[in-house]
Amino acid sequence: MDTFLYLTRRILQALAVILIVTVVVFCLLHALPGGPARGILGPQATAEQIAAFNHEQRLDQALPVQYVHYLGTLLHGDLGTSYTLNESVSTLIEQRLPKTLVLTVLSAFVGLLLAIPLGMWQAVRRNKPADYVITTLGFVAYATPVYFLGLILVLVFTQLLPWFPSQAPQGETLGQVLSQPNALVLPVVAGAASMVAVFSRYMRAATLENLSEDYVRTARAGGSRQGAILRRHVFRNSLTPVVAMLGYYVPVLFGGALVVEQLFNYPGMGLLFWSAAQSSDYPVLLGCVLVISVATVVGTLLADIAQRLVDPRVKAGRA
Repeated sequence: MDTFLYLTRRILQALAVILIVTVVVFCLLHALPGGPARGILGPQATAEQIAAFNHEQRLDQALPVQYVHYLGTLLHGDLGTSYTLNESVSTLIEQRLPKTLVLTVLSAFVGLLLAIPLGMWQAVRRNKPADYVITTLGFVAYATPVYFLGLILVLVFTQLLPWFPSQAPQGETLGQVLSQPNALVLPVVAGAASMVAVFSRYMRAATLENLSEDYVRTARAGGSRQGAILRRHVFRNSLTPVVAMLGYYVPVLFGGALVVEQLFNYPGMGLLFWSAAQSSDYPVLLGCVLVISVATVVGTLLADIAQRLVDPRVKAGRA
């Protein structure tokens, strides 16, 4: 029952945040230079075209009426039309979003795959030379801009050591992108580097905290070996802060994807957002902002649910 109430409350909170996001995007739409019609139709639009557009989109009505109509169009999947590409924004995002999800999920998977055992290994070897070296490298990786790191990867692994192509996979479909795994290596590494640095520190701190708990001392007194204690007890309990942080890291992943996609010419949402920003294609920009914001809220919700499953000590009343 507590779990049901917890999930219900978290879902309602997520829906409320998404509603607030739609209000913010609606306000941004009306804050465009010259109004929504001028921003969407472009600077060459005539007064008659603007008036016709305002009437067609109900922009000549009261703001509450406009917002209700805006919500209705969103619920029908209508995010407007790109006036530079002359395509539906929903169609553009539908084509690009799966590719960005592949890049971000692979980056997150590789990052966690390296960060979790690395953080535990550092905790076991606390204050030893290896711990100091990895900590220093982690700070360097975290402080290095993604764009600069990507340039270094291109220089080293495409020029000095021609192991990988300098351009990410190209193709209209997700299958075409996945058919070139060799070209995905550098973009994924560039996206995962900062994640390894951040989450290894969280895992190290959580492991150290759990190693000082009474249950670990009891297990040691019972004759359990260090490896067994880490696998059976410390590992799961140390995952709680990592899982909690993962949901809040979703916007960072999308932000990194914007830079990585532009650098490696990867045909995802980041490159779409970059191109729209250069051409002032406001419908595409606002559509991307809305989708990324919703993805962030959903990611946070899923992280909270996963945290509840990983650590049953998380009570519904504390959420």
